[in-house]
Amino acid sequence: MKIILIEDVKSLGKKGQIVEVNDGYARNFVLPKKLGLEATGKNINDLKLQKANEEKIAAEQLQAAEDFAAEMEKQEVVLTIKAGEGGKTFGSISSKEIAEAAKSQCGMEIDKKKIQMPEAIKSLGTYEVSVKLHPKVAGKLKVKVQEEK
Repeated sequence: MKIILIEDVKSLGKKGQIVEVNDGYARNFVLPKKLGLEATGKNINDLKLQKANEEKIAAEQLQAAEDFAAEMEKQEVVLTIKAGEGGKTFGSISSKEIAEAAKSQCGMEIDKKKIQMPEAIKSLGTYEVSVKLHPKVAGKLKVKVQEEK
């Protein structure tokens, strides 16, 4: 019997695959636990439409991430930090502070977990911080750190 998997089944396959199983296994395990559907013409058609819709949504999300990255690269976020003699700072700038400043200064909603910094910013100057917007898209944001007066 051919089955369309609704969920990932460890020994059978991934969601959306069409697999061949024994009739008893399908009737007694896969179908009652709602792990799959019988592969009828209507169900196969529905699966194709669902995959096409998912691909369309994924393409729209990718385009939106690329647009946001292009917009973000035009912006600059300014942060201030206390500094002592010789430009030595007290403390550091974290991804949380950068996300809050981007929201207040530029109106951009950036998740602090998506801001990729090898380490916190501990000195004055201008930095480019990478922001992972999508698995295929990463944008750059300019962060200018100034001395607090």
